[in-house]
Amino acid sequence: MIEKDAPVNVLGGELAHCSDDPVTGFFRDGHCNTCAEDHGSHTVCALMTAEFLAYSKYVGNDLSTPRPEFGFAGLKPGDQWCLCAARFLQAHDEGCAPQVRLEATHERALDIVPLEVLKQHVPG
Repeated sequence: MIEKDAPVNVLGGELAHCSDDPVTGFFRDGHCNTCAEDHGSHTVCALMTAEFLAYSKYVGNDLSTPRPEFGFAGLKPGDQWCLCAARFLQAHDEGCAPQVRLEATHERALDIVPLEVLKQHVPG
């Protein structure tokens, strides 16, 4: 049985919901919950943009193309998604990181992305 880490966000509070449309998260529970088996650390609740989706496709992770065989409709700008923390940091370093919702971003994201970096991408 896979055991989830405690649902705590990067601000130290209870982990908020990220998205049910599309359903996101390592556990597909709408939250950016994680566990030891989540090697990608799908912990950053991000708001998809056309720029980020194009970047992600360019670097080899096509999130926008539908994959019906996996029940995946493809992401579009405006969707929220539990993004891998390393991919978020890579996009930040390249200048095309999406916005984030800190209250819905799991504290384990901080193992990879500094809080100061996450705060730079909070909607203003």
